[in-house]
Amino acid sequence: MPGRPVPVIMDCDTGVDDALALLFAVRHPGIELRAVTCVAGNTDVDGVVRNTLTVLEQAGAPGIPVARGAERPLLEPPRPATHVHGTDGMGDLGLPAPARRPAEVDAVTLLRREILASPRPVTLIPTAPLTNIALLLRTHPEVTRNIERIVFMGGAVEVGNATPVAEFNVWHDPEAAAVLLTAGVPITMYGLDVFRQVVVEAEDVRRLRESGDRGARLAGELLAHRPATQGEPPEAGEAGGLGDAGAVCAVADPGGLTTRPLPVEVSLAPGPGRGQTIVDRRPRPGEAEIHHGERERALIDVALAVDADRYTRLYLETVGRP
Repeated sequence: MPGRPVPVIMDCDTGVDDALALLFAVRHPGIELRAVTCVAGNTDVDGVVRNTLTVLEQAGAPGIPVARGAERPLLEPPRPATHVHGTDGMGDLGLPAPARRPAEVDAVTLLRREILASPRPVTLIPTAPLTNIALLLRTHPEVTRNIERIVFMGGAVEVGNATPVAEFNVWHDPEAAAVLLTAGVPITMYGLDVFRQVVVEAEDVRRLRESGDRGARLAGELLAHRPATQGEPPEAGEAGGLGDAGAVCAVADPGGLTTRPLPVEVSLAPGPGRGQTIVDRRPRPGEAEIHHGERERALIDVALAVDADRYTRLYLETVGRP
C-alpha cells in the first residue's frame, strides 16, 4: 500500500480467527494498529483479553493498548462459541499467560480516546459481536467525525452459521448490529459469503507451523485448528480458513474485494429470523413499498465476492515478515 499506513483499531472476541487477524494487522506495513478492544463472544470477555494480550506478545507487538469491554450483549445472555474455538477460545493450544495486563480504562473509553487522538481518521475493524461499538456510538457520537470507515466481519447475504439465516457476530447481539448500521459513516460488511472463501492450503499451514518465528508459527497452529470445511473437525494436514483475517486483508488491499452499496437491516424480532442481515438486492421496489411506502434503511457496502488467492498470498507474505 503506497503512502502512510492506515490508522486502525480492532474490536475482537479473540478466538482462533480473530487471532489470525491480529497477527496480520501488527505485521502489515500498511496498517498502524493503534489499539485493540475486547468483547464477549467466542469466549468470555476475560478470556478474550488474555488471548489478545498473548497473541500480541507472540507477534512481537506487546505495546499496543488492550482494553476489556462488554461481558454480555445489550439484551441477550452471553452465548460463547467454545465448541468452535476450544475451551480457552484459542484452540486449547496451551499458550503461555500474557506478561502484561490490559489498560486501566474500559473499551469504550479507550476507543473514544484513540479515535479522537488520531491525527488522521481511523478505520474500525470489528471482528466480533458489536456490543462495544454500539455502546461507543450511543455514548460518544462525536467520535464519528474522526472515523474514516467501519469494516466489520459479520452478517450474511445468503446462509448463516448461528442459525440458517444469521451469522454468529450479528446473532450474538442483533441490537448492537442495528445501532452500527446507523453510525453515519461508511460501512463495509465482510460477511460469511466471502469469509468462507479465503483458505490457506495444507502445505502452507505446515510451513507456518515449522517456522522459526513465533508469530508465524502461531498462525500455522491456529490455521491447523480451523479447517477450511466448516462444521467438520480438523484433521492433520488439512487446509485452514482465514476467517476474520480476511476483513483486515480487505483494509490493507481493498482491491481484492468486490462490494456493492445495498440497503441492509437486522431482524430484531423473536423467532428463527432473529439476527439475520436482510440485504435488499432487488433492482426495483416491490409490492410492499408500492402499497406501504419506502422505508429508510442503511445503505452499506456489502462484500459479494473476494479474490481468495490474492488475500491468501497477502496473508502468507505478511505473517512471514518478522
